[in-house]
Amino acid sequence: MAPRSSDQCHPNIHRRFRDVATYVSELGGPNGRVIEKVLIANNGVAAVKAIRSIRRWAYEVFGDERAISFVVMATPEDLRANAEYIRMGDIIVDVPGGSNNHNYANVTLIVELARLHAVHAVWAGWGHASEKPALPNSLASSEPPIQFIGPAGPPMHALGDKIGSTIIAQNAGVPCISWNGAHVKAEYDRSNGTLPEKAFSDACVKNAAQASEAAAQIGFPIMIKASEGGGGKGI
Repeated sequence: MAPRSSDQCHPNIHRRFRDVATYVSELGGPNGRVIEKVLIANNGVAAVKAIRSIRRWAYEVFGDERAISFVVMATPEDLRANAEYIRMGDIIVDVPGGSNNHNYANVTLIVELARLHAVHAVWAGWGHASEKPALPNSLASSEPPIQFIGPAGPPMHALGDKIGSTIIAQNAGVPCISWNGAHVKAEYDRSNGTLPEKAFSDACVKNAAQASEAAAQIGFPIMIKASEGGGGKGI
């Protein structure tokens, strides 16, 4: 008996749909959400890759690369540079220039723009505001709710802390390197993205004596890492 081909197992794999609403209706399930307008809360290569990838997918699925429209944020610096992502956008919104806390990392500004332009979703990519739990939390509390393309606020908050994320990983059975909190057992609260305070306390090194004792147990060489350090600067 010949096995079924992958196309037979998944009859919709090469099928084209009339529009996004039809696609969601048939494949999205009871919690499906129609997304036809997206705010790109990023710039440069990240924004270009996002728009290009989604348009390629839209053409393959709907036969129309413009089935999903994009609102892009443009600083004076990016406008002067004639940035490619700005030329790719359907709606261009001027935002303040300078450091990213004035624009791409400004959660309040991003949420205001998302509401003002009635987008269905926000894509923040990487860097800037993409790791700020306040962004998905604020979007989710909007009326109507706006989808954040990425993790929800609670798990983002939990995994942003190096101690908390390692405790969650080791309790989920993920192999971890030896560290001073390897003995800590704790249950992760999925509803609010928190761990018991005692778990954090038990996994912290609080003074030089504890650090020396932990180093002896782990073995040399050792690395000391700040719990909220990023980009290697905390090592």
